[in-house]
Amino acid sequence: MTPAGGRKNRPLPISFYARSTVEVARDLLGTVLVHDSPQGRAAGRIVETEAYLRDDPACHASRGPTSRNRPMFGPPGHAYLYLIYGMYHCFNVVTAPRGTGEAVLIRALEPVEGMALMARRRGTDKPKALCSGPGKLVIALGMGMSLNGADLRRGPLAILPSASYPFPAGEDPSLGNIKVTTRIGITQAAHLPLRFYLEGNPFISKK
Repeated sequence: MTPAGGRKNRPLPISFYARSTVEVARDLLGTVLVHDSPQGRAAGRIVETEAYLRDDPACHASRGPTSRNRPMFGPPGHAYLYLIYGMYHCFNVVTAPRGTGEAVLIRALEPVEGMALMARRRGTDKPKALCSGPGKLVIALGMGMSLNGADLRRGPLAILPSASYPFPAGEDPSLGNIKVTTRIGITQAAHLPLRFYLEGNPFISKK
């Protein structure tokens, strides 16, 4: 994968994902999710995540493998997409050792590339509305179920460390403070502090 500036993008290695899901959820903050589609490249800095663990009743894998959740059981470093409410998709990153059944939900992105393309897909030109929610960001980046199970190291969908992404000169990709709260939009295990976001970032889904 080579961006317009000619600098080589180096996706996160599988060793990054084959760790504690909670650690991965925190460490994904500040990395850049990139999708190279036929329509063009769209990318966003990850600013909000949620961890889902195998013994967590809110986790799709808590009752074992099914045809729907099979990608969650590995290998790590792959995509897991699913449909919610019969109309929106959510994008997750498979984590932990193979066979575990855990993942990190990507809840929000700060758009950094392909904003015009995102705006057409989302039907809005308001930057804060493009990727400020799990369903929104999937639409903005043009992701579909064909990417379910995709290897995030090989494209067209990849996650890059901030050091490998060609941020414009003068732009500060530093993290700032990380906030930890309970998760959003679930009823089971809603008390668990497994949501992580960049404090003060205007692109998160909900404060």
